[in-house]
Amino acid sequence: MGAKGQRRRKRILCVAITLFVMLSCVEPISAQIKYSIAEQTNVGSVVGNVAKDLGLDVSSLAGRQFRIVSGSDDDQFKVNPSNGVLSVQGTIDREQLCESVSPCLINLKMVADNPMEIHHVGVEIIDVNDNSPSFQEEEKTIEIPESILPGKRFQLPTARDPDVSINTVRVYKLNNNQHFSLQIREREEDKIPFLVLQTSLDREKNSEHKLVLTALDGGNPPRSGTLNITVEVLDSNDNNPTFSQEVYSVTISENIKADTSVITVNATDPDEGVNGDIEYFFGGELDPKISDLFNLDKISGEIRVKGNIDFEEADVFKLDVHATDRGHPPMSSDCRVIIKVLDENDNKPEIEVTSLSKLVSEDSKLGTVVSLISVTDQDSGLNGKVICSLSDNVPFELKPSFQDNMYSLVLKQRLDREAVSHYEITITATDCGQPPLSTFKTLSVGVSDVNDNKPQFSQNPMELYLTENNIPGNPIFSVSASDKDLVENAAVNYHLVREESSQMKVTAFLNINSETGEITALKSFDFET
Repeated sequence: MGAKGQRRRKRILCVAITLFVMLSCVEPISAQIKYSIAEQTNVGSVVGNVAKDLGLDVSSLAGRQFRIVSGSDDDQFKVNPSNGVLSVQGTIDREQLCESVSPCLINLKMVADNPMEIHHVGVEIIDVNDNSPSFQEEEKTIEIPESILPGKRFQLPTARDPDVSINTVRVYKLNNNQHFSLQIREREEDKIPFLVLQTSLDREKNSEHKLVLTALDGGNPPRSGTLNITVEVLDSNDNNPTFSQEVYSVTISENIKADTSVITVNATDPDEGVNGDIEYFFGGELDPKISDLFNLDKISGEIRVKGNIDFEEADVFKLDVHATDRGHPPMSSDCRVIIKVLDENDNKPEIEVTSLSKLVSEDSKLGTVVSLISVTDQDSGLNGKVICSLSDNVPFELKPSFQDNMYSLVLKQRLDREAVSHYEITITATDCGQPPLSTFKTLSVGVSDVNDNKPQFSQNPMELYLTENNIPGNPIFSVSASDKDLVENAAVNYHLVREESSQMKVTAFLNINSETGEITALKSFDFET
């Protein structure tokens, strides 16, 4: 082989060694840090220096393609790949990202190459008071018979404020007037305003009263919203329905069949005839989703399932039910129904594979990391606990990370490309629910060749008989050898071994083609000499 061919083989060997070293040095490294930033922060504002806080070498960061790979669906954040500074890229609206969930935490997964590192960074979005309380309607009309005694209360619509914590609705106020005061009752974390009659009404003196209900949040300065209330004073029905309980509570399983009975509320009215006939209605600021999921029988007060109940979408429902008699004018009262949802194992685990390379060198060391694997399950408790396993008879194994449901696929046995050149590895993720649910994912891993096999002649040794007086330069014989390796590693070159033994001096008069193995005579042989 010439000097050019030898240099080429050296370069190939060097590249193979470099790839081997790179693959051998990859280990799963993970860290976690948390930042806080207020919503509506200006675009370009710095959140933090992720690289510095993680202890990464900033001087070598530019060549490692440091980047965000998941967790920011609308690209609210970006990271500078050169210095690791995390900054705001788009408008951050906490209410749009997390609705009423608090704290609002955005989880970012960041990756750096050479060696590969995966880091989980949490950014908590701090709520600012950027929303005012508002009522669903601008006007509310309440009919009150003049026979109602002082102390009677009437539930008023609640205001909604998409902000959370102290920035949501904290206080209700009523304008000064002669007949009414305001009472606030707390149910769970909600504040329910009630209009309380303080002095008797006289329809003949004043048949209508105008009031203004103001809702204020706890921000600094506070924001507010108003509701105009018209009280119409009427004659008649002087007893209101009364529920057996002010708060009803019941637990159901998710995926419960439609038309299944959930609970029956019950109210009584001491009046007679139509004044004591009660009808039930959903009240308050009813979420449209509630009416799609539950049905209330207005005569019996029975609540039945109407739509699909999914624990992963909501684990509790709070319904306000009004009981109204058929008197003229009608009288009503209210109760709260709390429906809790139990989780069922109805979600299969999900498998995410980050492959470091689709090829693994056959001389890779044991413990070489091939892929990083994470599994998730939307269910909770044991239904969301996942166990991972591999198909049998593969020279790989899963090693769990210190993070839950994170694994590394590593080499556990020596590879031999000439025996097996490709593996189809089936990853199975099974949750611990009853019955358990499983997900399968197939990972293709190829084995790359190294020069670990010698060429073999088809026949060895060989005997060659020549006819004298042959023509010099003509072929007299051909040899053939093969190599189990691939490409350059399998390329065979032929040459004759020139020995000084007197019996072998004849080889000095032979020549072999280095590529084809064809042997030619350099002279004409004479049997007598």
